[in-house]
Amino acid sequence: MSDLSGPFLSVRGDARLTVPPDYVILAGAIELSRGSKAAAVRAAAASLDRLTADLTALGAVALGVETERRPLTWSAQSATTRVERDHDKKTGRYQPTGQVIATVTVLITVRAFGTLDALGAVLASHEALSVHEVGWHVDWDNPAWPQVRAAAIQAAIRKGRDYAAALGGSLHHVEHIADAGLLGGGDSAQYRTTSGARAMSAMGGAEPDAPSLDPVPQELTATIEARFTATGVSLTEH
Repeated sequence: MSDLSGPFLSVRGDARLTVPPDYVILAGAIELSRGSKAAAVRAAAASLDRLTADLTALGAVALGVETERRPLTWSAQSATTRVERDHDKKTGRYQPTGQVIATVTVLITVRAFGTLDALGAVLASHEALSVHEVGWHVDWDNPAWPQVRAAAIQAAIRKGRDYAAALGGSLHHVEHIADAGLLGGGDSAQYRTTSGARAMSAMGGAEPDAPSLDPVPQELTATIEARFTATGVSLTEH
C-alpha cells in the first residue's frame, strides 16, 4: 500500500547503449531494358538466376521462415515492367524509346560479416544490379535490450530522488513503471535503434573493385515513465 501522505513524483528515464549490429540488409534492384516486355522479363530473370547462383556459391540460401537467421540470405521482393522514356529535345517531353524496362528488387541479408568483402566483389560483377541502400540492424532479442531498459529505469529512479531531495524528502514507494506515453498519454513506447541505414552508390557497373562495407555500431535507446510517492517532503526553505 502506497503512502498517500506524500506527493506523487512523475519522471521519465532515458538510456542509450552502443552495440555492434547483428545483421545488415542490402537493398538493390536488377534493371534491364529490351525491345519487348517478354524479352525484358526474360533478361531480368536470367540476371537474377546468375546473381543467386553466385550468392549460393558463397553459402547463401533463399530467405524463409526457417532460414531467417542464416548467415547469408537473399529474396526477390518484386518484379515490374515499364515503358522506357527519354527526353525529346525538340518537344521537351519524355517520349517512349521503343524499349521496355524490367526491374526486380532484391534484398540480401548478411549476418556473417566475414563474407562482406567476397559479397561485395560478387555484387560488383553484376552490371545490371544496383545497390541503393545498406541498413545495419540489431535483433529484437539482442541481450543488450534488457540492459538499456534497466538503465532507463535506474535513470528514472535517480531523477526521482533528485526531485524528492529538492523538496527536502526522499522516495518512498514505486507507483508505476511504464513505457513512455502510457502514464501521461503522450508518445508511445520509445525503444529504438539509430544509425540503422544509409544510402550508397551502385555497386554494380564498370568498377572492378567493390567498396568496403564496415559494420556500423548501433545506438539502442530506451525511454520509460515512472511515478513514485515521496515522504518527508517539506516546502519550508532550509
